[in-house]
Amino acid sequence: MLDVTLALLSALECATEGIGFANEAGLPAAVGFAIGLPAGASLLLRRRWPIAVVLVSIAITPAEMGFLLSLVGLYTLAASDVARRLTVVLAGVSVVGTFVVTFARFHQDMSQDGYHPGLWLTVFFSALMALGLSAPPVLLGLYVGARRRLVESLRERADGLERELALLADRAEERAVWARNEERTRIAREMHDVVAHRVSLMVVHAAALQAVALKDPEKASRNAGLVGDMGRQALTELREMLGVLRTSSDGAVAAQSSSADSQRLAEVAAAASARVSESVVAAAGAADEAAVGDGPCLDGLEDLVGLSRAAGMVVELCVEGEERPHGLRVESTAYRVVQEALTNVHKHAPGAKAVVRVAHREGEVALQVENGPSDGGADVGLPSGGNGLVGMRERVSALGGVFVAGVTDVGGFRVSAVIPSGEGWMAA
Repeated sequence: MLDVTLALLSALECATEGIGFANEAGLPAAVGFAIGLPAGASLLLRRRWPIAVVLVSIAITPAEMGFLLSLVGLYTLAASDVARRLTVVLAGVSVVGTFVVTFARFHQDMSQDGYHPGLWLTVFFSALMALGLSAPPVLLGLYVGARRRLVESLRERADGLERELALLADRAEERAVWARNEERTRIAREMHDVVAHRVSLMVVHAAALQAVALKDPEKASRNAGLVGDMGRQALTELREMLGVLRTSSDGAVAAQSSSADSQRLAEVAAAASARVSESVVAAAGAADEAAVGDGPCLDGLEDLVGLSRAAGMVVELCVEGEERPHGLRVESTAYRVVQEALTNVHKHAPGAKAVVRVAHREGEVALQVENGPSDGGADVGLPSGGNGLVGMRERVSALGGVFVAGVTDVGGFRVSAVIPSGEGWMAA
């Protein structure tokens, strides 16, 4: 609407001034009207072709037409994205044209009135008129164009920052999900290493009580059977809890099941705790030995092996190299690997001999737990959750080590791990 209004006003102005110019030149008024009307109406195209509009205004300057056309055209040209050099050239041509026309008209009018001003006065007045008609629209257009470009740049930067913030938010959410899953896995691994081993030994001791009861064999066998049943149930429920912890949370499914999982975890943990407590009370003598602390470092391997020996397993411990500190995380991981390997021997190879080898090397510690085939000893029926080897591999890999496990040529099983003991793990 603004462009249409300005074009109508410019067309009327140019048409009127064209009629006046035609009269002075001795031409028909229709000629001046026909020239001024389309010239003034060209202002409608100022946004698309600002250069053409300015050229039209320069072309009709000698006829003293297009005052509004010149002002608006120069403003639009300066505010557009046209090269600044071209804008300066066209503005200069417009100033020169206005100066020449003003100079000639001023001199002619003064001569008709019988007044002959000096040359410098005529030049000064003409220059003032030329600059006064051309400089303000050009300067205003340059300012508005710069403001527009600044606002557009700020808007683009704001859009870019918004996209970057959205991307960072997505990455933060992914990291949060990853951290939650890592924490769940870590908790599951810790509970499996710390709890499952001791409960497994309780079951083994209960089986031993059933086999060798010195006094009141019937009662001792009944109590030992009760301890074994409770221990097996406790292990089953603990592994059920570990399975819930290891389940990865993804989107809506995790959101819908979070409260149910929490309630389930609480119920299972409470039941498991109660059953383990009952097992400790019912098998006080056997559990006292199993309660020997398993220190989270390689210094506790002797006590760990002693627990398995007390449960009837033949275990040989071989330590090679000069003992040296390897860092808390490294020694704790090495301890857990040996612990889980011995637990698997109790479960899957009852009566088999096990050999534990530990080698202290420069910058690393190597472990190997190997057992022969089962000699047909009584199977105590320990349940297996299938997470032991996975947990050992995760622990060793997290420290940049190598873990290998598999069946030996003679039918036994071997677990091997090499864990680097760098300065980063020493600090941890």
